[in-house]
Amino acid sequence: MLNNLMLLSMFLLSVSIVISLYRVIRGPSMPDRILALDSIGYSVIGIVAVLCILLDTHAYLETILLIGILAFLSTIALCKFIERGVVIERERDH
Repeated sequence: MLNNLMLLSMFLLSVSIVISLYRVIRGPSMPDRILALDSIGYSVIGIVAVLCILLDTHAYLETILLIGILAFLSTIALCKFIERGVVIERERDH
């Protein structure tokens, strides 16, 4: 019974990734696309976590941390780019 629920949750997370991909492609604005990419990252984290439970292993927990860090940093970088036009600001001596 638990395996069936885990498989169902992986299926529903996959469906949410497909819906988010649609929003990335057809999003009306750039912030909508950024939020959809962030949602895809967290759905992938959920799929990997369910996979860890199904396989009864801790091998993929570092992958969850890595995906979470990359999703957070990419969201910050894209928001900074939208707001200021650059991601890394440099001071120039004139």
